[in-house]
Amino acid sequence: MDYNQAVGKLSQTLSAKRFSHSLGVSQTAAELAARFAEDVAKAKLAGLLHDCARAIPSNNLLQMAEVFAIVVNDVERCQPVLLHAPLGACLAQKEYGVDDPHILKAIALHTTGGRDLSNLDKIIYLADFIEPSRDFPGIDKLRSLASDNLDAAMLAAYDKSLHYVIEQGALIHPATVEGRNYLLLQRQTT
Repeated sequence: MDYNQAVGKLSQTLSAKRFSHSLGVSQTAAELAARFAEDVAKAKLAGLLHDCARAIPSNNLLQMAEVFAIVVNDVERCQPVLLHAPLGACLAQKEYGVDDPHILKAIALHTTGGRDLSNLDKIIYLADFIEPSRDFPGIDKLRSLASDNLDAAMLAAYDKSLHYVIEQGALIHPATVEGRNYLLLQRQTT
């Protein structure tokens, strides 16, 4: 399935707001990929499909994760919405014919981040954070960082995400902490 076919199919499965967000992430991912000499087509497709499982009701996510043999940790069991990312990778493969492991990994990690991310992984994580419809205090600084330095932008995005999760009184996914710590440790050793 090509990009335009994926757009058509996705428009039928997501709400108008979520679909518009996905188009914004796709556009932002393509821009970041061009800026950092990454594959624009891969970034554009990963950005488009990153939320392809987002319309699945929360009460079905755990059951679907079991069907796809996704290992679920305690945080995801308590907050199943986090499973839309790894499930999205499975659906991108099954429903949209995506077989590129780099695209699938970027989709799977776009919500929590993680350790030792590729540039494509970082681009999708950041594009989801800064696409044009996003508006929160500090967004302009984050957009500016993302255009200059992926790692600095990732650290700022992790910090913003952690502050938000703490303010909500929610559980922090260990992959987010691990990703942030990994980047900080990389800074200290270089």
